Amino acid sequence: MTIRVLSREDFAWVIALGNDNQIETGPLDEDRLERLVGASYLSQVAGPDLGFLITFIKGSTYDSPNFVWFVERMNNFVYVDRIVVAAHARGQGIARRFYEGLFASAQAEGYEHVVCEVNSDPPNPISDQFHAALGFTPVGQASLSNGKSVTYLSRALKD
Repeated sequence: MTIRVLSREDFAWVIALGNDNQIETGPLDEDRLERLVGASYLSQVAGPDLGFLITFIKGSTYDSPNFVWFVERMNNFVYVDRIVVAAHARGQGIARRFYEGLFASAQAEGYEHVVCEVNSDPPNPISDQFHAALGFTPVGQASLSNGKSVTYLSRALKD
């Protein structure tokens, strides 16, 4: 399995995979994906067709209420907007490899935290357990206008 930069050639399967998981991540179409990738800090795929990761940093032109929550409270972070692994590829360490690569590159570039949110309503216990195992801890909660509730998580990057 190779992890590489997300390119336009990946859009069709990334959109399909994203929409298969839109309860957790929200809907995705070509225009939205193009905007996300264009504004992102790091966008990667594991392939072929296994998963993808999209991240942002403070100063990115992104208006997600979850990203804004972190912007208003923290300074030096990388925000994981979405990390999605295909159902047939789960349990193979793909998400962990995405995160390990992100931790290394973010730390090398001087970022202090990697942050994200996990749905608490509807609940996502597998994601809760996964993020806890990676060292993420809760730093806040919110109820969103779309009816979802989320828990905000952060993992400190140490020298």
